[in-house]
Amino acid sequence: MNQLILGDNLDILKSLESNSIDLIYLDPPFFSNRNYEVIWGDAGEIRSFQDRWSGGIDHYLAWLKERVVEMHRLLKPTGSLFLHCDWHADAYIRVLVLDKVFGEQNFRGDIVWQRVNAHGDAKKKLAVLTDTIWYFSKTEKFLYNPIYTEHSENYKTSFYKHNDNDGRGAYGLNDMSSPNPRPNMMYEWLGFPCPAKGWRYQKETMQKLHDEGKIYYPKNKKGMPDYSKRPRLKRYLDEQKGTLLGNIWTDIQNVQSHAKERIGYPTQKPEALLERIINIASNEGDTVLDPFVGGGTTVAVADRLKRQWLGIDQSVQAIKVSEMRLQKQQDLFSQPFLVKLHKYDYDTLRYSNAFEFETWIIQQSGGVANTKQRSDLGLDGRTQDGLPIQVKRSDNVGRNVVDNFKSACERFDKNLFAQNKANATPVGVLIAFSFGKGAIQEVARLKNEENTLIQLLRVDDIVPIAKKPKLSVDLNDLGLDSKGWHDIEFVADGESDVGIEFYAWDFHFNQPAGFKADVMIDKIGKQTEKFKPGSHIIAVKVVDNEGLESLEVLELKINGKVHAS
Repeated sequence: MNQLILGDNLDILKSLESNSIDLIYLDPPFFSNRNYEVIWGDAGEIRSFQDRWSGGIDHYLAWLKERVVEMHRLLKPTGSLFLHCDWHADAYIRVLVLDKVFGEQNFRGDIVWQRVNAHGDAKKKLAVLTDTIWYFSKTEKFLYNPIYTEHSENYKTSFYKHNDNDGRGAYGLNDMSSPNPRPNMMYEWLGFPCPAKGWRYQKETMQKLHDEGKIYYPKNKKGMPDYSKRPRLKRYLDEQKGTLLGNIWTDIQNVQSHAKERIGYPTQKPEALLERIINIASNEGDTVLDPFVGGGTTVAVADRLKRQWLGIDQSVQAIKVSEMRLQKQQDLFSQPFLVKLHKYDYDTLRYSNAFEFETWIIQQSGGVANTKQRSDLGLDGRTQDGLPIQVKRSDNVGRNVVDNFKSACERFDKNLFAQNKANATPVGVLIAFSFGKGAIQEVARLKNEENTLIQLLRVDDIVPIAKKPKLSVDLNDLGLDSKGWHDIEFVADGESDVGIEFYAWDFHFNQPAGFKADVMIDKIGKQTEKFKPGSHIIAVKVVDNEGLESLEVLELKINGKVHAS
């Protein structure tokens, strides 16, 4: 399951299975401007920030190294890690962290990415225009897909400068003589003498190339074959893959202010950068991990490239913005994903798909859920000790449910039931949102009169539950513009006991497609948008400090006046 997880990545990494990840890309906070590092400003990020900067470079490296150790454990033997950093600590990270954990022999390259062009400061000092991305594999047998980039215009015009005007396009000429002695390639070809070391190709291949018109035969001034020169191979531009990629990357721009992918995250990396890295070191179906998910670029690109993925961050805003970014690009063919927060919204759990909820809550309790929707005897799973579990996605579960569950437990395994009864241990576990007075009294009666223990487990005993924030929206008609469109001001007001993080807006809301944010990060809850006459559906989300959210949908009808419902 693709997942976004809120929390300290060290704790989460330790909980994951060894040898389960194909590719890890991490863009940890740089050891540079400490104030700039706090981007989202929420409690989780600030707490992590303070821990990381409680000491100098040694403390920073220790903080990073213990996470890299876990990442190394998680990688499959063919897996790779790409660590993005800047000049402030790149040398320390290479020598004191990556070489120590992965081994110098598994160093695969230092990608130098030119993210900006020289600016005014370059007149006073040597400008730093690049970041470094360290590339290590776990072992010497690693997955690598070569990447080809488009030839430069200068290369195309200097090499592919020939054209026969026969519709085949431009081509360059390559030597057809062998670079090494080839005794079995020593033959005359159509009157042209053999090169000193022989031809590069066998006669059968030469004939094929000749028949395909891919051999250039030199001619003298009279248009006759010039036997003092050798034939050459025609290499057509449109048949070439391009130039093999090296470690200097200057063709990917940083995210510009006008870029469509821009979400307002200060250190947002371009999708093209992550697309290249993911294509280099993984294939479709492989699993990609980003333990500092930030603005969600890695998981968004991995999802689009049909990889499985896992994103972790200690910031509520990072997780929720990444979630909305994924939602915006999802279609009918997209894979589902799960968002794990510190607390869960009661309404979302209470009214979710029954089977999905049963499976999820049993797993959260440490049990094993049934794989089929129709379970025997109405039982939904079992504990690690084999006790039957039943889940009721209900409140105030009554006495009859307890009686029926007791009978189901006995029929499920009579010997196990009798053994647990004799040992005065539970015969089964019943999970629900809450239990009524009758259910509680019946459990007490069974214990006292029949020596039969049934464990009642509330959902909030398993996972923390909170109330989602309240949300109201007002609007103001600011009048018409020169084109006759209405300028509408929207003012959202969210309320939550834990505080509001941000708002997000979808000005073209479509219920079947879901929420697709036009504005992902709005800290004050105020937006102005233009609308032409007609009907419009607008949706706004509010996200609180726990990551819980509420959605409000407005319908505008504009025909001279503005009406909202």
